[in-house]
Amino acid sequence: MTRQYFQTDGIRGEVGKQPMTVDFSLRLASAASKVLVPNGGTVIIGKDTRVSGYMFEAALEAGFVASGVDVLLTGPLPTPAVAFLTRKLNADFGVVISASHNPYYDNGIKLFDREGKKFSDEIESSIELHLDDDVITSSSKSLGQAKHISSARIDYQRFCKSTVPDKTNFDKLKIVIDAANGAGYKVAPHVLNDFGAEVIPVGCSPNGRNINQGCGSTHPDLLKLTVPGVRADVGIALDGDADRVLMVDHDGCLINGDQLLYVLALDQLNQGTLKGPVVGTVMSNLGLELVLKNLGIDFLRAKVGDRYVLEMLKLNGGTLGGETSGHLICLDKATTGDGMISALQVLEVMVRTGKSLKELVSGLQLYPQTVINVKVPNSFEPLKNISLNKALDDAENKLAGKGRVILRSSGTEPVIRVMVEGDDKEIVNSIAHNLANSVQAAVSS
Repeated sequence: MTRQYFQTDGIRGEVGKQPMTVDFSLRLASAASKVLVPNGGTVIIGKDTRVSGYMFEAALEAGFVASGVDVLLTGPLPTPAVAFLTRKLNADFGVVISASHNPYYDNGIKLFDREGKKFSDEIESSIELHLDDDVITSSSKSLGQAKHISSARIDYQRFCKSTVPDKTNFDKLKIVIDAANGAGYKVAPHVLNDFGAEVIPVGCSPNGRNINQGCGSTHPDLLKLTVPGVRADVGIALDGDADRVLMVDHDGCLINGDQLLYVLALDQLNQGTLKGPVVGTVMSNLGLELVLKNLGIDFLRAKVGDRYVLEMLKLNGGTLGGETSGHLICLDKATTGDGMISALQVLEVMVRTGKSLKELVSGLQLYPQTVINVKVPNSFEPLKNISLNKALDDAENKLAGKGRVILRSSGTEPVIRVMVEGDDKEIVNSIAHNLANSVQAAVSS
């Protein structure tokens, strides 16, 4: 079943334009209620720090209550926190209002099942089938009730702390935390403080319009300057809804999701706790695949999107996977990607081994890789364009089997992602820009 609104990571778009309108949110709540809890139930609603979150929260709350569903409101809280609380409080499902790493003028809605996992494509398609139905309005005696959960943040912070061994402390670490002025702006500094670290917060002062603005995992330059500037041991960069993480070593070098995945995989291999294959995506660096292979660790590639990484882990009995962008999944710790919990696992390895982050990633040599985003209309499909298919063939021929070319539509933004990877940086960069120009020409024609 094809989906019109649900994409790689829920529904997302510019506020005020379909589907990110009050009317659509109301109808979505009604449709989700009809499919997921036709006889009533409980939903948890969380959000990030965007000013539009209040509007969508109110619309969703109204739609659920009118359908006879009880609503528990968490306020601003990381996406994985809502997944955790859905399980902890035995809710029927959870909803997060967030556009993750997108700018403040976008927003989105994503759903979690009662186990804190993202719904399948089939269930999301079923919900879409009811979006044009009349909005349910129950009689007064059958309406749901709404209330705020006062302990939500504290409960989630305790859960984060429980994912590392007892008596772990970071009292010898100086850590810069960049929460992207997003959902983790309170949780992240508090958790690190609880472990005894010296914490320097940046990107922890949201105003509703500065989420992901010049900070966080999509704009790490601030963190790269700050960490060596204050002589910190490490830096942590979350995105707007805190489900992804990148890190910075003490020299200010950015450590991406592939490198963090390598650190955790190697440590689990050494500790004898690694289960099944490690799962990445088609965008994961070839260097990661090769180094894991040399270590005797199977590596599988899923479609882009942490939901697909999760599905492949389950199918193959694995517990560790992730994306270059920083969506890391530690299934032995949480049911979904969690930026804070992933960061804690890396910090624990640093403390236990006595090694710096730079030392921990030194065994992985990444292949030169260039990624270019080309803005396109929402309806543009690159692989259906004849001229682009020819440009793609030309790019692959130039690499002569010594690299990879990926051309794909983003599931979260109206862009085509051009990725070229190979053993020669200059050739890779040249091919990537030529292919990006071909995409732009095809869009303009």
